Amino acid sequence: MIKVCKFGGTSMADGITMLRVKSIIESDPARRYVVVSAPGKRFGGDIKVTDLLYETYDNVVVSGETGAAFEKICERFRGIVSELKLDLDIDSILAETGEAIVKEASPDFCASRGEYLSGRVMAALLDVPFIDARDVVKFGPDGKLDNARTYALLAEALKGKKRALVTGFYGEDANGRVKTFSRGGSDISGAIVARAAGADLYENWTDVSGFLACDPRIVENPVPIRSLSYKELRELSYMGANVLHSESIFPVREADIPIRIKNTFRPEDKGTDILPTSRYTYSGRRVTGIAGKKNFTVIFLEKSLMNEEIGFTYRTLAVFMKHGISFEHIPTGIDTMSFVIDSAELKGGLLEEMCDEIRDAVKPDSLRVINDIALIAVVGHGMTRSVGVSARLFEAIARAGVNVRMIDQGSSELNIIVGVDNENYERTLKAVYEEFFD
Repeated sequence: MIKVCKFGGTSMADGITMLRVKSIIESDPARRYVVVSAPGKRFGGDIKVTDLLYETYDNVVVSGETGAAFEKICERFRGIVSELKLDLDIDSILAETGEAIVKEASPDFCASRGEYLSGRVMAALLDVPFIDARDVVKFGPDGKLDNARTYALLAEALKGKKRALVTGFYGEDANGRVKTFSRGGSDISGAIVARAAGADLYENWTDVSGFLACDPRIVENPVPIRSLSYKELRELSYMGANVLHSESIFPVREADIPIRIKNTFRPEDKGTDILPTSRYTYSGRRVTGIAGKKNFTVIFLEKSLMNEEIGFTYRTLAVFMKHGISFEHIPTGIDTMSFVIDSAELKGGLLEEMCDEIRDAVKPDSLRVINDIALIAVVGHGMTRSVGVSARLFEAIARAGVNVRMIDQGSSELNIIVGVDNENYERTLKAVYEEFFD
């Protein structure tokens, strides 16, 4: 069996946590390949190494020198190496890194050095080969990952190695320069390594023991989710359950490799298994999880005989395309259509401009804007097997005294999304959780 393990920033924060990681890896011979992030915060008020690296880049742009921010990074890594009592010439590595940051003068290169330095230290601690992602993770001329080349290079680099460490978060572009992943960087790297290694399991180690059925900042002690499907993960993470970004798992999803979320600080906890939908078995629970987000804007259109007007939706969406705005949902009726948009995308008068252009494009009978809407998603494969889930959902919301402003349900019946006023978000989330989990 082959396991690929990715460890996040909190797992790399200091020497003590790195020793935890070493113990976890060495406790299971199947844990063959390791991917690491840059050191995260050690305590409240601490600064992540990646944030210090962005500050370092700003210093290089202004003065041509790495400055005080990089010296803080050097102190951090010197302290880690001293704490671990490693026979590693960290001063030479740091000096070489500082010179390279000035020479490259690239924000991506500078940001990537946290993972690079973390990887050098962790590889020395584990006494395993160090693989620089720059040598094996390649991006094409279009800026997208060159899958075929990357998997081939990684497979060759890992071949014959009992264990190895690969740096996360970055690779090399078509011009030979370091490029970072934009979202869920080290998680993506871990998934790529798992795919290239033909792993049986991709373990993602973090500072929480997997997914919870609801936001613990709103609902007290929500139940843990022991397993969910890739599709359920996509729905929950999109709506704010941010343990693992759904876009980061596509490499393993394509290969049907299961994921296990584990807690570095509580390795005995079971965690959460994320399974290919084809291998997911019904747990008996109607609803797997509930998640949500605030601050959406709805553009509501109404026009008689809309359904008979060829090109109505196309002309409306052309306005969105012109301004580079994406929508979240499009609930429709026979003569109505609503576009749900993240309010953060509509600043600086853009909303008014788009509304004027939509009026010109499709001549609606009426156009209204609804602000300050929160969306709540109720997600679960069990909903397709159970009669009355929708009835229970809306009864719970009604008992909480909340008016539903919008309803959207996909044809897959995997989720039901309701829109409520921002001010009713927490009350609604609690009411729905209590209905299905208490």
